[in-house]
Amino acid sequence: MPVARDGTVPAYAYVVREKGKVELGTFSCAHCHTRVMPDGSVAKGGQSNFPVDPALADAFRQFSESAPPDKRLGAVDIIRNQLERVFYAVPFLGEKDPFRRTPNSVEEIAALHDSVIPGLMSRQRATPFSPPRIPDLFELRDRKFFDATGLDQNREIGDLMRYAAINQGAIQLLDYNGMFPPEKNPPAEKLFPRYTDESLYALALYIYALKPPPNPHQSDALSERGERVFQKAGCAACHPAPLYTNNQLMKAEAIGTDPELTSNTRRGTGYYKVPSLRHAWARGPFEHNGSVATLEDWFDPNRLRDDYVPTGFIGYGRKTRAVKGHAFGLNLGADDKRALVAFLKTID
Repeated sequence: MPVARDGTVPAYAYVVREKGKVELGTFSCAHCHTRVMPDGSVAKGGQSNFPVDPALADAFRQFSESAPPDKRLGAVDIIRNQLERVFYAVPFLGEKDPFRRTPNSVEEIAALHDSVIPGLMSRQRATPFSPPRIPDLFELRDRKFFDATGLDQNREIGDLMRYAAINQGAIQLLDYNGMFPPEKNPPAEKLFPRYTDESLYALALYIYALKPPPNPHQSDALSERGERVFQKAGCAACHPAPLYTNNQLMKAEAIGTDPELTSNTRRGTGYYKVPSLRHAWARGPFEHNGSVATLEDWFDPNRLRDDYVPTGFIGYGRKTRAVKGHAFGLNLGADDKRALVAFLKTID
């Protein structure tokens, strides 16, 4: 668990909602968008390195263990057939629905979530079998789409306000034409409060103002050579300066990367957005589902092999798998790769 130099765990916060009562707050934007840097400083808006899913796995285990022995089958039903189903099932896909692969015991479901490494999150409408990488929020105003699949547009501040409202509670209202009917007259403690327009506007202004921490990687002869490699290799076609993204969507099959997130989940569009390369030094793991831990690993041609052991997310029950797609740069010489990575780390 990442701990800041002052001894705090930034993913959590104490909350006082009524006099004399202190609670531990865990469900917030900061939970997934705060990063503890190597020096112990805290980057607000950074890609989280908190183990979000393993924490959920522990909660599942505790919930099951706290139930009386004769009620533990009921705990399995609640976790699998209610929580997991509502979060991840895609019934209209039939046999392709990833929820069909969900285990039938609490311990196995917990192990499924344990397989999701820090920097990723099996968020609602996605899947723990191919969880999306958590994005950083630095200079978010310059990005035209939210989510790796480009599910929502970011045209102006109202879009960000709506996105925040939906993902922090309003998503409970989605029933997908009766597939997930909401609970009738749920008790108040199950309901999320409605955010006021003023609160959402203030939140969106704050997010749009987030900046990355100072970049320790300064330009030098090696990175300057890397910039020339970047141009010569054609990287700028999709990642042009100054944003280092063309802010476009690309069909999954055109990129060749694993299509499950965008093809077999309720966050799917059939596309992946072209990510910005800005501030890459301050995040990781990389790829839409975090298959590699470092930029160096991304340019390792061995990742295309079926016997490759991913340095990032491997997948539930797997020991090896190919990290396919986006083969650009894999055939560069070792010196050019080293220079290219050095350049990428200087981009801010």
